[in-house]
Amino acid sequence: MMWWGTLGFVIIEGSTLLVLAFSYIYLARNFDSWPPAHVPPPSPGVFGVQAAVMLLSLVPMILVDRGARRVDLRTVRWGMVIVCAFAIATCVLRGFELRALNVRWDSSAYGSVAWGVLVAHATLLLLETAESLVFTAVLFKPDLEERDLSAASDNAIYWYFLTLTWLPLGGLVFLSPYFM
Repeated sequence: MMWWGTLGFVIIEGSTLLVLAFSYIYLARNFDSWPPAHVPPPSPGVFGVQAAVMLLSLVPMILVDRGARRVDLRTVRWGMVIVCAFAIATCVLRGFELRALNVRWDSSAYGSVAWGVLVAHATLLLLETAESLVFTAVLFKPDLEERDLSAASDNAIYWYFLTLTWLPLGGLVFLSPYFM
């Protein structure tokens, strides 16, 4: 049952991110220069670090997912501790990404849509980080039941979604201005 709920979240939130990506592309095609001439392009370095951290975070998350399927509590517990460290790092890096946009959200259509993409994904990232922290704390309770481990696989599905959506979204925002 939880799997279906997670899939529903992925579809709904994926649709929102897709609408933002299309809005970004639509606006970019309606301007002579993108970003506007008075706005410096974003600095892609932090995006590269963020992408690398998120991709690297998939390794412990895959171990957690597999551990949950094997009902290996030790692997799930410590894997989630590592995943939480990665999740916190991605949230901190998102703050640096916002600064690397080199534009305020209220300065132009470009600023609004670029910030919109980052903030929408950041909201999902922050919520997933909070959920992962709470779930990790639950994993260390003495009265944990075997069925509670299935939530680790659902958590993994959502983390895969966040990571795999960020790569094209971040590429769109941080790299496309150099090619448009």
